[in-house]
Amino acid sequence: MNSSLLDIKDYIVFLVYFVVVAGYGLYIYYKKKSATTDSKDYFLAEGSLTWWAIGASLIASNISAEQFIGMSGSGFKMGLAIAAYEWMAAVTLIVVAVFFMPVYLKNKIFTMPQFLNQRYNGTVGMIMAIFWLMLYIVVNLMSILYLGAVAISGISGLNITLCIVLLAAFAIIITLGGMKVIGYTDVIQVFVLVLGGLVATYLALDIISEGKGVLNGFTNLHNGASEHFHLIFKPNNPNYMDLPGISVLIGGMWIANLSYWGCNQYITQRALGASLPTARNGLLFAAFLKLLMPIIVVIPGIAVYYIIKNNMGDISADSLLTSSGAQDPNKAYPALLTLLPVGLKGLSFAALTAAIVASLAGKANSIATIFTLDIYKKAINKDASEKKLVGIGKIAVLVSMLLGTGLALVVGDALMGEGKQGFQYIQEYTGFVSPGIFAMFILGFFWKKTTSNAALFATIGGFVFSVILKFSPDFMDLSFLSSINFSVPNAKGIYEIPFIDRMAIVFLLCVTGMYIISVIENKKKPVTSGLEIDPSMFKTNRAFTIGALLVIAIVTILYTIYW
Repeated sequence: MNSSLLDIKDYIVFLVYFVVVAGYGLYIYYKKKSATTDSKDYFLAEGSLTWWAIGASLIASNISAEQFIGMSGSGFKMGLAIAAYEWMAAVTLIVVAVFFMPVYLKNKIFTMPQFLNQRYNGTVGMIMAIFWLMLYIVVNLMSILYLGAVAISGISGLNITLCIVLLAAFAIIITLGGMKVIGYTDVIQVFVLVLGGLVATYLALDIISEGKGVLNGFTNLHNGASEHFHLIFKPNNPNYMDLPGISVLIGGMWIANLSYWGCNQYITQRALGASLPTARNGLLFAAFLKLLMPIIVVIPGIAVYYIIKNNMGDISADSLLTSSGAQDPNKAYPALLTLLPVGLKGLSFAALTAAIVASLAGKANSIATIFTLDIYKKAINKDASEKKLVGIGKIAVLVSMLLGTGLALVVGDALMGEGKQGFQYIQEYTGFVSPGIFAMFILGFFWKKTTSNAALFATIGGFVFSVILKFSPDFMDLSFLSSINFSVPNAKGIYEIPFIDRMAIVFLLCVTGMYIISVIENKKKPVTSGLEIDPSMFKTNRAFTIGALLVIAIVTILYTIYW
């Protein structure tokens, strides 16, 4: 039972999952095959995804090894506070549904570079298209593949290299079918990952309750690990650098979330082919699912912390040590899964695979969409037929997955290996570009005078400012910012700016620079927005409004309880 290897029954459970997902994917593919020569249908599944398919696909694409492994590891290390990413995302999805989606759909936006091209100019759109491709491959595909392989290797005993290759191959099978296949198979993927995740959480709480039930288990966990049940950290908390107190609620966390959920091809692509009511309902459904995620990906990490802290014997502290003797938070979730009985271990194995493959498929499809529609069609072959575009998209899927696989094999261990928090790695390095991108989008939406040069400033300047602030402790003393909690000392006593606060600072610098540039340029020649925006677009129906208020109320209550 404590072996890291799967039993034959576990492999049977996993095989059933694989056959169901692959079989259903083939069914959808052949059922809709007559439409696959249309590039918009292939990349966006235009008009064919229901609200529940959109919501499920959003979560399936978002929840991956970075949550199951990385966020559980952060839960082990810092506690419930890491759930801020999930609960704040639920509120963010409401904001995106109300204010972002109407703009995209009204202006027939199908890709994020297309939006920038239409709102600013082709140069801005092309620069960001290339930039997004690099970011998606170098950070996202690589991290999902590596952390996913670590997770699957931990529970199955398979070699990490083999796991990376098999995950990439499975994802390619799903992705080549287009967005229809991804969207509808994601419904199965979400069901499996939620069910498998809840099984692991149930097991952890049952162990802690010592057979007295999961409610008693949660009570014991809450009381016995109370230091891990705070959502807002104070500056003297050793984890303040990762989650800097009130900034989680009113600072840089909003920039990270709005940039991810509202300005990200990988995410918005699911809703761009739908009607506005369907897209909004899908985002609302995803918001409710987001409220559930910490139970699946954070509580298990805290449970492993409790089990080891109280020497319960089910999980040894040594099982989380690296080869150098340091504690590795990324090993917390795989260690818990080894306790599952035969059969259920296979279900959790399938849940992990579902989460990883769905994210890989979604990311690869977005890469193919941007490359095909925003680079190939505009700069390489403007007269390409629809069939040619679909073929190029499939080649882009294969090439991007090969590149991601190569990076995961070569540098994955160095960047996210033993002892490192994989989830925090992804958040910090994505945060180098999020402030500039969000500034460019938000001013492009709601200030008609924003110019193309201002957008270029945000694109390039945001990255430069982030790099300067990241490495500023190497050449200047930042202790003067400690009085406003914008800098805290690290283990060496050197004052650093938490990366979430860094995002807020960079965002403000970008907005200020964009405003100055736009004002100067508008004096020479007035600029007009290329977007159609009407205040009536932002009205919502009663059912959506009630659901949105319920999500916001639940998040408010959670923060009130665990402040």
